[in-house]
Parts: sequence; C-alpha cells; structure tokens
Amino acid sequence: MAHFFYKLLPPRTTFAHDMTAEEAAVMGQHVAYWKGLIDGGLKVFALGPVADPAGIFGIAVVEAADEAAARELARNDPAIRQAHFGFRHEIHHMPRGVMHSS
Repeated sequence: MAHFFYKLLPPRTTFAHDMTAEEAAVMGQHVAYWKGLIDGGLKVFALGPVADPAGIFGIAVVEAADEAAARELARNDPAIRQAHFGFRHEIHHMPRGVMHSS
C-alpha cells in the first residue's frame, strides 16, 4: 500500500464565503462520499478544509494500492465528477511518512 495527498481546489478563492446553494449541496455530497469510504474501511489519515488566507482548499491523506487507485478516488468525488462546478484536484504520492495507526 502507498500513501497519497489529495488536494481539492474550489472554483474560486472566495468559495467558503460565497458558495451557492447548489455548491453547498455538492459539498454535502463530497462529505458523504468520503465518509462512506472511511466507513467502508478506506484508511484516511487526515481529511478536511484548510483555511489558507489565500483561499480555502480541502485535503485528504489516504492509503491506496497505487496511484491509479488514488486517482480513481478523486475522479469519483462528487465535487470532481460534476465538472460544471469548476473544482480541480491534485494527487501526489507520499514516498515516505509516519502514519498514525488506530
């Protein structure tokens, strides 16, 4: 297994302050998607928004079989799947790290 950093970038830097009702709904779907993965056994070491003064973004640090599996997790995220909302994402392999075991 390998570890990956997933970064979810919103459609604009002001997103946290001015999201529409439709965007809030897709964010609810995004949260439900990741909660379902965690409840299903996906190892997620960190997940949530980052309050960067330049603009909020989301992160997840996950364990996946390989990069293809990590990219599939991102592609299936409702925020990414519904491309018309304008979310973008990045996936980066974490070659080393110390992970908390629970």
